Amino acid sequence: MSASTARPTTFNATEYLVGRHVAAGNGARTAVVSTTRTLTYAELDDEVRLVAGGLRALGVRPEERVLMCMTDEVELFTAILGTMYLGAVAVPCSTMLTGGELAKLIADSRTRVVLGSTEFAGQVRTAVEQAPDVETVVLTDDWQRLRTAGSLREPYATWGDSPALWLYTSGTTGAPKAAMHRHTDIRFVAESYAQQVLRITPADRFLSVAKLFFAYGIGNSMFFPLSVGATALLEPARPTPQLMAARAMTDRPTLLFGTPSFWGPLLASDVPRDVFASVRQGVSAGEALPARMFHGMREEFGVEVLDGIGSTEMLHIFMSNRPGEVHPASSGIPVPGYEVEIRDEHGAVIDGIGLPGELYVRGDSAATGYWCRAETSRRVFLGEWMRTGDTYVRNADGTYSCLGRFNDMIKAGGIWVTPSEVEERILEHPDVAEAVVVAVPDGDGLDKPIACVVPVPGRHVDADALIQWCRDGLASFKRPRAVVELDELPKTATGKIRRNILRDLVAAREPADQAVGAR
Repeated sequence: MSASTARPTTFNATEYLVGRHVAAGNGARTAVVSTTRTLTYAELDDEVRLVAGGLRALGVRPEERVLMCMTDEVELFTAILGTMYLGAVAVPCSTMLTGGELAKLIADSRTRVVLGSTEFAGQVRTAVEQAPDVETVVLTDDWQRLRTAGSLREPYATWGDSPALWLYTSGTTGAPKAAMHRHTDIRFVAESYAQQVLRITPADRFLSVAKLFFAYGIGNSMFFPLSVGATALLEPARPTPQLMAARAMTDRPTLLFGTPSFWGPLLASDVPRDVFASVRQGVSAGEALPARMFHGMREEFGVEVLDGIGSTEMLHIFMSNRPGEVHPASSGIPVPGYEVEIRDEHGAVIDGIGLPGELYVRGDSAATGYWCRAETSRRVFLGEWMRTGDTYVRNADGTYSCLGRFNDMIKAGGIWVTPSEVEERILEHPDVAEAVVVAVPDGDGLDKPIACVVPVPGRHVDADALIQWCRDGLASFKRPRAVVELDELPKTATGKIRRNILRDLVAAREPADQAVGAR
């Protein structure tokens, strides 16, 4: 039989993540610690087989979708793994969605079985009422229904290219779309970034601010720890600095995964500075990590935070700083197994140092495309390459730095302004905990940079003083024309700043040339 007609090699991601360790005699290791239960690998293997058997009894067939709206607990953990074990496609969704928003994803995915945490029963039922394809809903207070139908003894004979996981992302196009990932993608991100950059071992304990329902979180809390027989620490609640500090004191994580929207409030908090003593490495993604936060985490908490860039389409981080070799305000260099290029608006490669363009990436963890979004898929996935939509420059030291999203650049006074550069300066001010700079049109319809800031608890931001602070550290044209003080910044479920909401909020208040502190 020729290579081109040979039958594909079977590979099942769940067997790789769980069953493989039990078969190797490591079933007694602790696999997952939640707020309610702790499971060894042997116990997790049993639970996964039971859930897979329960889904099969409900009529779920290989390559069908199973949608989940659930908290980060053992039930969601085993639901994802059990679905993939059965050869079906796991579709974990944000628990922050309204019933109407969830209904759109249920209808789009054509799922017939929906799994939900009991605390989200209201929005799940509202969603299902608008999704006629759904035949069965199982909530966590009825979880025994899945566990009593009989265990599935063997994984479905999936191939590496078989569909395993859909993750919905809005990206820059607004409407959510499902990035489709294969079983082999899961092994690739674990064996490239996690094992070659983070150097993870079975002794590691993983604690993540990001939840399981999006790419960063499912890598941090499932794919990475299980790939080496380590321990996942699940936290279902909103990850405040105080809560994560308490979990760190109790469960002693060695790896702490966060986002800039977590590191900033943590640095501004009053949590004891020794609570993360067990952490050997911090990791940041979601948005570019300001240098102030990198230095602050190292100086205040003794934690070196590696900034990197990833995407739902690539499943996890594909470019990162390295332990002990961090270049603050950069995303580092490509992770082994990935290549990147910076291209202009025509798709031509830009080779120069410091010349901005759109970042393109290629690597074997790329999604196969977006479900039923052919036109969008063709714009984003170009052969082996994927357009990230991020503006980047290559630095003289070989690292790469993010200048923001393509559509976040501001042209003020006819000169391009990079929001991240202004935000970096603002965040150096002692009164500011968080900052975002957005473009808002003035009375003449010309865009002006406006700073939206959250003050350090107990402090107030003087708008005029902050604008002068920017004048002192930046070219005058880069200064914000106004400052808007907020209690909190609007964020997505992944912790990314919702700049469109901020633009609308500021524009609705008054034109940029009339805003508080305008100069």
